[in-house]
Amino acid sequence: MKYKFYSNFTRFAPSPTGHLHLGHIFSAFFAFEASKILGGEFIVRIEDIDPQRSQAHFEKSIFDDLDWIGIKYRKEIRRQSEKMSDYKAAIEELDRLNIIYPCFCTRSEIQAEILRAGNAPHGIDHSIYPGTCRRLSKSDRERKIKQNKNFAWRINIRAAAKKVGKLLWNDIRLGQHEVPVGIIGDVVIGRKDVPASYHLASTLDDHLQNIGLVSRGEDLVESTHIHRLLQSLLGLKTPVYFHHPLVLDSNGVRLSKRTRALTIKSMKARGKSANEIINLFGKNNLLSLLSLIKPK
Repeated sequence: MKYKFYSNFTRFAPSPTGHLHLGHIFSAFFAFEASKILGGEFIVRIEDIDPQRSQAHFEKSIFDDLDWIGIKYRKEIRRQSEKMSDYKAAIEELDRLNIIYPCFCTRSEIQAEILRAGNAPHGIDHSIYPGTCRRLSKSDRERKIKQNKNFAWRINIRAAAKKVGKLLWNDIRLGQHEVPVGIIGDVVIGRKDVPASYHLASTLDDHLQNIGLVSRGEDLVESTHIHRLLQSLLGLKTPVYFHHPLVLDSNGVRLSKRTRALTIKSMKARGKSANEIINLFGKNNLLSLLSLIKPK
């Protein structure tokens, strides 16, 4: 099936919280090659929305690895830490639409209420928030804010579902998806101290940077439902998606910083060439996936 792209820009958006590993390079190389197929431009964005974990030396390492591997990118770099006003404006618009509410619950309080409700937790990112603070009155919310209590902004999924109706998004590899608003839960999209979560910042940035093809690992399919919802609520452009397979280790586990996957920096230090590293993730597999991209 052919897809119509509203622009021919692609992107790679790493967080500077560690050195790049093979999975990162696969994702970057895929987006870079896809931009050439589309006749567009490849953009690198630094997602440093988390000030506690983001480090300047990791950002330098990202660009050192991309340059060494031979990936060419636009020299103008968008850093999320420099664009907080954009995310704050989006939060204010969602608040004006009466779609979000402040949540004062701690993680432990959320988990405890889920257990009391008889639903086993599946990890903080996937558990359905029980709606504790959604039920607070306006006066209670205002009182807690005046008391300077920490809070996160959550989407009221029930209200959002009524407003947007049926939502679809297209993935070149995985086909068409309908957003399952009934089972997403009231996800966090911002906090008192940082006016954006990954969901809001990434979605808004893709719109502002005119990204027509968003390519990333298939572990982010569920996140895309949230991003499509935000696009509809905020009147943002909807790109075409390509969720590619993950690069796994010898035990079949996804490569990640948390599992201390072997980094590109360490492989370079051991004498690996750029071509040898590219061959590690299977160039033929990459070419096969890229062949699915057929601009209309």
